[in-house]
Amino acid sequence: MGGYALRAIINHPDLELVGVVVHSDSKAGKDAAELCGLDEATGVIATTDYQTLLEVSRADCVCYTASSEDRMMEAVSDLEMILKAGINVVSSSMVMLVYPVCPIPEFIDPIKNACEEKQVSFLTSGIDPGFANDTMPLMFSGLSEHWSHIRMQEIVNYATYEQVNTVREIMGFGYPLDHTPYLLEPGILSLAWGGTIRAVAAGVGLELDDIQETYERRPAERDIETSAGMIEKGTCAALRFEVKGYVDGRTPIVLEHVTRLCDDIAPDWPKGKGYKVIIEGEPRMEISMDMEDCRGDHAVGGVIQTAARLVNAIPAVVEHKTGMMSALDLPLITGKGLYRPVD
Repeated sequence: MGGYALRAIINHPDLELVGVVVHSDSKAGKDAAELCGLDEATGVIATTDYQTLLEVSRADCVCYTASSEDRMMEAVSDLEMILKAGINVVSSSMVMLVYPVCPIPEFIDPIKNACEEKQVSFLTSGIDPGFANDTMPLMFSGLSEHWSHIRMQEIVNYATYEQVNTVREIMGFGYPLDHTPYLLEPGILSLAWGGTIRAVAAGVGLELDDIQETYERRPAERDIETSAGMIEKGTCAALRFEVKGYVDGRTPIVLEHVTRLCDDIAPDWPKGKGYKVIIEGEPRMEISMDMEDCRGDHAVGGVIQTAARLVNAIPAVVEHKTGMMSALDLPLITGKGLYRPVD
């Protein structure tokens, strides 16, 4: 994620890169261009010294893309430090903060308090949690005469997703089905995706009574080679879960993920690829978004979208008065200035 965000910043005509922080000594001392596969040097050299860079960079905004799944309190500490330096933040980490309400005070209070103290703004976003399941459903719900159910759906093959820890340790792929990975511990799905449910509910004027979660898994029918290594036959190779928002015993807002490591597994589950919003009502609507990178990889295409969402929102976050933001606080984020003709 960091590499794609860095590339987007360097290539953005309205943004100036003033510093890069890395967490490994092997990347320190390298030009920013080298870290994201660009040929022309930027003159901006990566460092591991967060504090000094914050003091001397005079940055308007930090794009924070460090992983947080297994280092949540460290990520919160990083974000608090940046905000307390008087710098705005856009982030793909701490995904439960896509809406500024969180059931765990230790995750949200330091960030909220730092924003208020220093009069800066903070946005967590991306594609999912993010644009695909807050902005998309809210935008199209506005085309309804009336509606009864909104489903936000992701169907993605993660075989090429280059995040070994996320695929194996967080999601549990490659482990026996009786193994409970971090993501499927009770309450974690609702914590991670509850923010999107709350954002949509707030946007359509509903007050939720509860948020609940369900999931099921399927084993690999053969050995599967993936970017996260070999997934052995009989181990987990497909995961489907739902996070549901309840109102008066009904579930008007549901988020669903269908994640496979090969396309032919779990053929009875929803098929396709990409993101879909299904709105039951008058009229009934299905809005689909597929994506792929220049090599035709849809998983990487989604990562690029996630990075671009953050980078392109930077001007709006800097201009925002103060505080934690959600999709409800953003103006329309467009591709202004990003036109690049192809012969």
